[in-house]
Amino acid sequence: MIWRSCFLGLSEFDAVIHFAGLKAVAESVEYPRRYFDNNLIGTINLYKVMAKYNCKKMVFSSSATVYGQPEKIPCVEDFELKAMNPYGRTKLFLEAISRDIQKAEPEWRIILLRYFNPVGAHESGKLGEDPKGIPNNLMPYIQQVAVGRLPELKVYGHDYPTKDGSAIRDYIHVMDLADGHIAALRKLFTREEIGCVAYNLGTGRGTSVLEMVAAFEKASGKKIPIKLCPRRPGDATAVYASTDKAAKELNWKAKYGIEEMCRDQWKWASNNPWGYKSKP
Repeated sequence: MIWRSCFLGLSEFDAVIHFAGLKAVAESVEYPRRYFDNNLIGTINLYKVMAKYNCKKMVFSSSATVYGQPEKIPCVEDFELKAMNPYGRTKLFLEAISRDIQKAEPEWRIILLRYFNPVGAHESGKLGEDPKGIPNNLMPYIQQVAVGRLPELKVYGHDYPTKDGSAIRDYIHVMDLADGHIAALRKLFTREEIGCVAYNLGTGRGTSVLEMVAAFEKASGKKIPIKLCPRRPGDATAVYASTDKAAKELNWKAKYGIEEMCRDQWKWASNNPWGYKSKP
């Protein structure tokens, strides 16, 4: 949250950045009610609290999953939206709820940021992702294999109609993603006529799972053993972003490529092989 004043115990909030939510595709297929309860009801309650305190500026973490399996790529913000799994549908529903709220109460300013695949870590190596249990996302999984916490990387889907058979995604460095939020906040406070608008945050380039594995091996000097597994339900073949709208209207563009993403992820992993915990 962004707040303006905290004087004598009184806080006045200017805007909210809403990151909270469950985010694993496979888990959402298995436990859809958990996702509807947490993501949908939690956000509806947040809107109620914001309205109560007259805080009507929101940056919402949406997702590229709202595009489902697009008929063509790159994904443009005005594409038809058709999520393929319960997680994606929670983001799709919440985008619709946001538009309905803003339409009914025009003083709201809401920016929907459709993340593609955030990866990497802070370049210092001191701040990174530390998921509990078996990671649901590719890069934390790769890093845990690289430091010896897991024996191999399971690659879900090796028969997709892509150049190497693995799925293609648009990976974006977390620091580029952070800059995207700053750009969105700046727009909320400098433009009156915003309404409810969506922007893609990605690099505009597609990278396959196996290409990312090779890039991480190069950055780390480690061989990543892989196990080829069947496709997971709810996964799309290839999804990557058109970033023209964000460049034009937010003055934002990703600066980092997969080499820097893997470099910084490995720096975090090698400095913190057990994450924020000591070795058990």
